[in-house]
Amino acid sequence: MARQNKSRYAVLGFLSWQPGSGYDIRRAISETVGNFWNESYGQIYPALRELEREGFALRAVERTAGKPDRHLYTITETGRRELRRWLDQPCDPHIYRVEVLIKLFFGEQARMESSLAHLVRYRAEHEALIARYEAIREHLLRDLRDDPRLPFWLLTVECGLRVGRAYLGWCDDATKELQSLAAPGAVHAAPRSRTRPARTRQVARRGRGPERGGTARTKTKGGTR
Repeated sequence: MARQNKSRYAVLGFLSWQPGSGYDIRRAISETVGNFWNESYGQIYPALRELEREGFALRAVERTAGKPDRHLYTITETGRRELRRWLDQPCDPHIYRVEVLIKLFFGEQARMESSLAHLVRYRAEHEALIARYEAIREHLLRDLRDDPRLPFWLLTVECGLRVGRAYLGWCDDATKELQSLAAPGAVHAAPRSRTRPARTRQVARRGRGPERGGTARTKTKGGTR
């Protein structure tokens, strides 16, 4: 099955609120859902052209003397039906990349102070995000309390707050664990040699992957473990 283009539906969602240009939509995304969803101009403008071609949006050109033409898009009733159809579909599994986790995963080959520093920075990032989410929630409750969309907006803010607080707790626990490993007399695995055993080199030349069944082996620069 072909991968579904989600950018078009994010764009449709913002057009369902009011007509806008590519610039308007990019700014709206940055100011509202930018903490958990992002679209670049390179994604927005092709999506707008596709929506127009399929009849989900209409385009009008606004001309102002001395300024570039402004292309304003408006959602159609067919576009609203398409948006509702997509909103009813199950969500795809979420796969994400977290650099601090991949660095900790290979942490036995790194200096302990580097791993601890990663956690300090990661914790600070989430403290800043929590402060931002709290400010957003305060703004919504103060200035948009009568907006019927408010309960749904608050759900996304609350998710950010809970995830952020969970990460703070994990950072604290992970820091304690690494500090215990670094304590004098602690027993932990030493960094492996960069020279791979002969058996590993032979497997690599034959192009064999991890064995099926049981626990897959992890190949590192220091050998297979």
